[in-house]
Amino acid sequence: MKFVDEAKARVQAGNGGRGSASFRREKFVPRGGPDGGDGGHGGSVYLRAASGINTLADFRIERTFKAGHGEPGGANDCTGRSGADLYVPVPIGTVVRDSDTQEELGDLTRDGDELLVARGGKGGWGNQRFKSSTNRSPRQVGPGLPGEKRSLDLELKVIADVGLLGLPNAGKSTLIRAVSAARPKVADYPFTTLHPNLGVVAVGLHRSFVMADIPGLIEGAAEGAGLGIRFLKHLQRTRLLLHLVDIAPLDPEADPVRDARAIVAELRKFSRQLAAKPRWLVLNKRDLLPPEEAEKRARAIVRRLRFRGPHFLISGATGEGTKPLCEAVMRLLEEEERDRAAREPASCPADAGDARPDAT
Repeated sequence: MKFVDEAKARVQAGNGGRGSASFRREKFVPRGGPDGGDGGHGGSVYLRAASGINTLADFRIERTFKAGHGEPGGANDCTGRSGADLYVPVPIGTVVRDSDTQEELGDLTRDGDELLVARGGKGGWGNQRFKSSTNRSPRQVGPGLPGEKRSLDLELKVIADVGLLGLPNAGKSTLIRAVSAARPKVADYPFTTLHPNLGVVAVGLHRSFVMADIPGLIEGAAEGAGLGIRFLKHLQRTRLLLHLVDIAPLDPEADPVRDARAIVAELRKFSRQLAAKPRWLVLNKRDLLPPEEAEKRARAIVRRLRFRGPHFLISGATGEGTKPLCEAVMRLLEEEERDRAAREPASCPADAGDARPDAT
């Protein structure tokens, strides 16, 4: 299925049903009075995050979603049936904005999250609602309110723990193939990856994380060159960036240090928040050089970049060095989880019970 991460949709909630103008007419019940019921409420439109969907391609076919209308009220104070709510499934990680105001309506980041995007209209009042001491036989009714109509912009940002960053042909797809079951296309020409790929990296029993591979960046991407700048938004939810650098480029005039700095500059142009995320240096393709030469070149690149964070020398093609890398990533993510759990206030039912005041 074609990967689609942006789409437009139009939603329309149901209208409320019209109230009823009715009078009670029964034998032995003189002056029965008004008994018209209210109209039913219109159905609302919700977006619901579903785990089985990973693209917005369905919205290229069906763009308009309508909920059911409320039915009119009936005699004998009978309220009309309300219209059925409509739940539209979307991928997890979908950001919803109003097309007219560009207001962000919500961000569906967990399976089962629901977002109300169009509220149904209220049903109109029946004539029994209008009776009073001075108006014994009201004939006015409420027409029912129209449901909301709205145009939506949907933007998908994939959910991943770790994101891969680097030039085209830096070995990102090869790495994700080596450490996970993902099988993105790999070839000896640039821009082989045309859309993000996700892979689950298993480190041990019940220990795993999700890795995202996006199309490669080139210098000038912020001005529209290449493909990667369009997909950088998929890295905004990640907790760690792995910056892949080719230590043995085929082009003799290529400078890995200059290219690495250019990637960081494009990252800053796109988003300061994204550039501030933790970033590790991964020096790839050590298998193309003798071991001593590969280590010497890797140390030189780190020294010239003045990089002080964690760095790893690996080979995505042979898998050499990938296991220590994945173990280190897993430890970092687990430490963050422990720190987050420690910061959250502990809530214990027993403690809550002790805190209640004594009964008098």
